Amino acid sequence: MDTRKTVVNVHEAKTHLSRLLERAHRGETIVLAKAGKPYAKLVPLETREPRKPGLLKGKFKLTEAFFEPLPEHELRRWEGR
Repeated sequence: MDTRKTVVNVHEAKTHLSRLLERAHRGETIVLAKAGKPYAKLVPLETREPRKPGLLKGKFKLTEAFFEPLPEHELRRWEGR
């Protein structure tokens, strides 16, 4: 990941927002300045591997007890009583 920082004034950021977003997406940190003072940052989001459905298939088995009504004392706790 890129560790560079670039300071850009607000007017330039408004004019070139798409380009700045691309640079941030590639790993660069863009510091937005207002009147020459750092004001905000555009930073890349942390990305994760996409979830793969079915990884836990067969690891957990629901029994009939799962579908039984909750006991009265647990039901009261869920309802905040």
